[in-house]
Amino acid sequence: MRYLITGAAGFLGAALANRLAADGHIVLGVDDLSTGDERTLTKEVQFIRGDVNDRPKLWSLLHEVDCVYHLAAKVSVPESVLYPREYNHVNVGGTVTLMEAMRDVGVRRVVLVSSGTVYGNQPVQPVPETAVPNPRAPYAVSKLAAEYYVKSIGALWGIETVCLRVFNAYGPGQRIPPVHTPVIPNFLRQAWENGTLVIHGDGNQTRDYVYVDDVVNAMQAASTAPEINTMTINVGSGTETSVKELARMSVEVTGGHPEIVYNPRNEGGLSRLCADLTLARETLGYEPKTLLMDGLKKTLEYEIQPTTPPAE
Repeated sequence: MRYLITGAAGFLGAALANRLAADGHIVLGVDDLSTGDERTLTKEVQFIRGDVNDRPKLWSLLHEVDCVYHLAAKVSVPESVLYPREYNHVNVGGTVTLMEAMRDVGVRRVVLVSSGTVYGNQPVQPVPETAVPNPRAPYAVSKLAAEYYVKSIGALWGIETVCLRVFNAYGPGQRIPPVHTPVIPNFLRQAWENGTLVIHGDGNQTRDYVYVDDVVNAMQAASTAPEINTMTINVGSGTETSVKELARMSVEVTGGHPEIVYNPRNEGGLSRLCADLTLARETLGYEPKTLLMDGLKKTLEYEIQPTTPPAE
């Protein structure tokens, strides 16, 4: 098949692009490199630098494409609180631009990679796709709006649409920005370097951490699975893990001796979030394979690449 992946130089985009190319598919990857790194892509991926709001460029790349994966987005929840207009421009405007270009070219299917954050706080856990979204930050709002645009434009113009709500993805290759670092690479690095693990709130808030290879399996299945048009599907591990437990596991995996500090002034975000995977299993044949402890070990080996044990 012939694929176009937006955000192809990002964490999930690169993992997907490299997998599809390794399987013999033709893969075009577009990314503006604002946060991504094209060096993470194998030579088999045809990389093009471009902006997701550049409709003429998208139009030129979409010819003969069988399926589009739309991952291009700004993804920091704290940053979105400060810059909601930028998040709307990229995450919502870019999605509309892509859908217009797909409509004009006649692409058959698009897989939007959305986020479990659209659910917000929910009374029922694990949370099913039928739950009413309750987004609490501009990032989550932008992802939910993108879902609605994809579905509405797809229905109007005969484009098959699939929205994957990916929960807390982690693994080798995850970007580590100078601020607002994702919790798993931050905890692993701090634990390995005997630094400080900061736990916001009481640490009992839970998340669903899903390994990158499992996410790629779901994304790959979504491009060809039958009878999933217009569906929204959760992609996670199906397991709740508290931040306090994640800190303990990070210390165990690294063998480090970090200081663990609680910050009670910050509530730590949502109280609970875990994916109900019933629909993913039924429609995509999806089954997460990597346990969190194993995923942490793989991430540590890739990112830290330790040659000596941490200092006592």
